[in-house]
Amino acid sequence: MVDISFPFSDNDGAAFDDIEDFVPENIPEPDSFLDGHDVLTGDTHVAFHTLTRELFEERGVYDMTFDYNLARLNLDPRHPNAGYRYAEDADESTVLRAEFTPTTPFCPQTHTLTIGSFRAWNGLGGRHDYECVRVRSHPMHHQSETINAKLAEIESVYRKTGEVPDSGEVGDRSSRSSTPSSEAGTEISDQTNSSDAPF
Repeated sequence: MVDISFPFSDNDGAAFDDIEDFVPENIPEPDSFLDGHDVLTGDTHVAFHTLTRELFEERGVYDMTFDYNLARLNLDPRHPNAGYRYAEDADESTVLRAEFTPTTPFCPQTHTLTIGSFRAWNGLGGRHDYECVRVRSHPMHHQSETINAKLAEIESVYRKTGEVPDSGEVGDRSSRSSTPSSEAGTEISDQTNSSDAPF
């Protein structure tokens, strides 16, 4: 059976980093959401990102442009400034901050992918040691303010109730497109408002 989370072999031209290696030059620099907090590096980054791959696989958090588990973006040397960075909150040790940097400032998947990430990490919260994983888009994205406002709203509901809100409760668009990209590096936007999303 083919592992659909890793559909590409070496013949696609990419030599992906190993999930067990921390390669700083192939992951984004932490930005404002992680500023002043304890950024994960080395083995601590690797441990959480390895778990992330498992949770994203379980919840179907995929980058539809490259047709792989979103966690693999951190390992893709073709996009060294894209992916997730993490930091433990300086004021709340049980809170992890996760900042997503997309491949382009106009990536239309960023909304869907960050919300899907939030749902995966917090909906399966029993699998890690954090009470909440807070998620934000890097400010380089042209709609980061709108996306981050929605993420803050979902986070607020979760922290008040202990439940990740359903799709319709906060008006987000959480489904992913099944239409492949016609141009590599051009992310696919979510096209529906279905509540039957994989997240």
